Order: sequence, then structure tokens, then C-alpha cells
Amino acid sequence: MASLTLNTVRQVMRAIVDHSGFDSVLSKVNVLSASPGKVVCEMRVDEEHTIRGGTLHGGLTATLVDVISTVAIMNSERGSPGVSVDMNITYMNAAKLGEDVLITAQVLKQGRTLAFATVDLTSKVTGKLIAQGRHTKHLGSS
Repeated sequence: MASLTLNTVRQVMRAIVDHSGFDSVLSKVNVLSASPGKVVCEMRVDEEHTIRGGTLHGGLTATLVDVISTVAIMNSERGSPGVSVDMNITYMNAAKLGEDVLITAQVLKQGRTLAFATVDLTSKVTGKLIAQGRHTKHLGSS
């Protein structure tokens, strides 16, 4: 399958967010660019995204890693969202209320049944790494 256009990736994200379930927490994520196996988004940290201390909630960070990497995998060879097998996140710096965060997801490798992706969350202003995630997905039989 060929990669998706930027507009189609935005439509996929909108469909995910517009669902009445948990993913609606990503309503303020904006897709900036999409290329085969790679998606770049941004999000301003608003009050609804923070913990009591005024920084980005770790659970929302994990959700960003999960969903944005899935969209990158969908924008690759197979076009399948797959099912999560493993995901890990390393938290390095806090993202503060009002901060713009870049979320860059890239497919590292895609085989017959598994896809491996990485996601970097960085401060748009300073470039400082906020968190890095790894996500492995089972794609089913080819």
C-alpha cells in the first residue's frame, strides 16, 4: 500500500479523535506533516492535559506515543493499525502548561507480522527532549 497524503492522515486523526471514546483527549493534536512511515504533530499543553503540578500528564504522553505511532504505521507499507504488543516510554523532562510540544513518530522496521516505531516528544521552542517512546505492534498475517 502507498503512503497516505497529509490530508488523509489528518482525516484519520480526526476520525480517531471524534470517536466518543478515550482518544478524544487528543482533540488538540495538529498533524503538521506526513511521509511514508513518519508523522509529525504538535500540541499545546493545556490545563486539561496536566497533572496538579502544571506539567503534561504521563498518561497523556503514553497515549500520544500509542496513537501517533499507530498513525505512522498506518502510513507505511501495510497500512494496517495492528495491535499493541509492547510499548515503553522514557520521561526525561517536563512539558509545562502552555508549552508547544512536537510529536514525531517514525516506523523503524516493518516485517511480515510486526512493526516497530519510535516517538519523540520535544519542546517546540527549546528542542529539549521531553519523552521518548517505543511501540511494537502485531500486524497480523501478511
